[in-house]
Amino acid sequence: MSSARRLSTSLAALALTVGGLALGSGSAHAAGSCSQDYLPLPDSSCTPGATNPDVTQDTIGSTICVSGWTATVRPSTSYTNALKTRQIAAYGYEDTSLSDYEEDHLIPLELGGAPKDPANLWPEPRYDTGAGVTAYSKDTVENRLKKAVCAGTVPLADAQDAIATDWTTALQAVGLA
Repeated sequence: MSSARRLSTSLAALALTVGGLALGSGSAHAAGSCSQDYLPLPDSSCTPGATNPDVTQDTIGSTICVSGWTATVRPSTSYTNALKTRQIAAYGYEDTSLSDYEEDHLIPLELGGAPKDPANLWPEPRYDTGAGVTAYSKDTVENRLKKAVCAGTVPLADAQDAIATDWTTALQAVGLA
């Protein structure tokens, strides 16, 4: 993660803490405090992204590039569903059906995203939000970026920054489009 992204993440966490909202297992945001204005992207003040410190350019051969590795770090459904419920309220979604959202990692586990950090998770609508994309559209981008990182054609930090900044343009940002 670039120093600018780390600074942004730290500042967002600080702002939430100063506002009386702590990141962690509790609610990260007050009801209706996150904006839907950025869909299909999350509100970056609520979901700035966070990385797994165990995944670095030097460790990709023993972490993300190993088939099945993400299953070893994926959080439980009980954890993500509880967080998804709180975050659906924070985003002010009218539709509160859990099945209509994917509790998505902004920086995916496949690219070394933090598995349980609420700063890296958000309730991404499975339905078209008017931009012609759904949660499933992001999966293709994640897979292409992982393949490029593991092939050595895109540095891990570049892929993480591109997808955290705007997953809809991430492939272009790293020269894969």
